[in-house]
Amino acid sequence: MVSNWSPTTTIKQDAPMKKLLSATMAVMLTAGSVSAAQAEPGGCVKYGAAGAVGGHVAHHGVLGALGGCVTGMYVRHKYRKEAKAKAALYDQEHPGAKGTWSEKATAYDVEHSTEPGTMTPKPGSTPPAGQTPAAPPPANGNTQM
Repeated sequence: MVSNWSPTTTIKQDAPMKKLLSATMAVMLTAGSVSAAQAEPGGCVKYGAAGAVGGHVAHHGVLGALGGCVTGMYVRHKYRKEAKAKAALYDQEHPGAKGTWSEKATAYDVEHSTEPGTMTPKPGSTPPAGQTPAAPPPANGNTQM
């Protein structure tokens, strides 16, 4: 019985697998070296994709994608505008602080127990150091003292 095996057939058969393995390794190394993107709400791609799906259901995919894209850009603009306002407040409290407006807005959120997207503290949270909490209303409903 004669065998059809030879070293050249094994090399030829392994070539696609080696290409796949090397491509996978290249992607993994590239993905590991790329810096993380900022987590921001909205955006044209995210909302545009959702709008396209919604528009597809109504047989207006392109119109839905355009509407979603515009909505996403508005949401992101509103988020960045508020973050810049928080950064300005942080600069007033900490003159000479270094960092980007995004970092300062995050620091403001942490110090004031606010959530991203809101300028007011969470209910039940403690006020920052140096500030006194508002007096609770009287229990009997009488507002006169």
